[in-house]
Amino acid sequence: MTSTATRRRTPLSRERVLRRAVEVADQHGVEALTMRRLAEELGVEAMSLYHHVRGKGGILDGAVEVVLDEMLDAVLALGEPDLPEPRAWQPAVRARLLAARTVMLRHPWAPQVMEARNVMTLSAARHVDGVVALMRAGGFTWDLVHHALHALGSRIHGFTQELGEPEGGDEETAGMLAQIAPQIPNLVAMLSEVAHDDPGSTLGWCDDQTEFEFGLDLVLDGLERLARRG
Repeated sequence: MTSTATRRRTPLSRERVLRRAVEVADQHGVEALTMRRLAEELGVEAMSLYHHVRGKGGILDGAVEVVLDEMLDAVLALGEPDLPEPRAWQPAVRARLLAARTVMLRHPWAPQVMEARNVMTLSAARHVDGVVALMRAGGFTWDLVHHALHALGSRIHGFTQELGEPEGGDEETAGMLAQIAPQIPNLVAMLSEVAHDDPGSTLGWCDDQTEFEFGLDLVLDGLERLARRG
């Protein structure tokens, strides 16, 4: 059993601090990630952390850095794709973005922090650079690559900026929709047709993985047509 004394004997480092920060965020949510909580987890005084991170903001930025390093490792683990034909870029890019998504699903707090703090790291840049290289190999002009990065947006890093979920539980949301149903007949008709049970979804009635892949494929198919047109 690991005691506080044993944890104290383990040298404190920036890497150890940040990896524990990621674990705390994964297990308890990013709101629980405070200097005091992290110090308790590591068995040290809170002031000791300032030798390695600059306050709460430094912890958040560093934790995202760890996640983005993990994302790059997942992408690189796919290996270099064989591109005998220009159109081979599409499945190669798709595989990379889905690999990035597997990492983000392990750290569901990360997209929120990335958006709020606009974190950019070398790992993130290398990942995007790899996507750009595949597009260029597929015959994309630099101008189309630029448009493609905008169109893909956050999907490059494995998540999407979704419509906001109504506050409250499913019953409260259903009650609210029932009250305003006469004013939103088309939305109600759509929901009655496509509603399915996915308690972990963003909107409460959508399968996030299906919608992520649908949107990704839609963008990639459109980019392929533009690349062939040019």
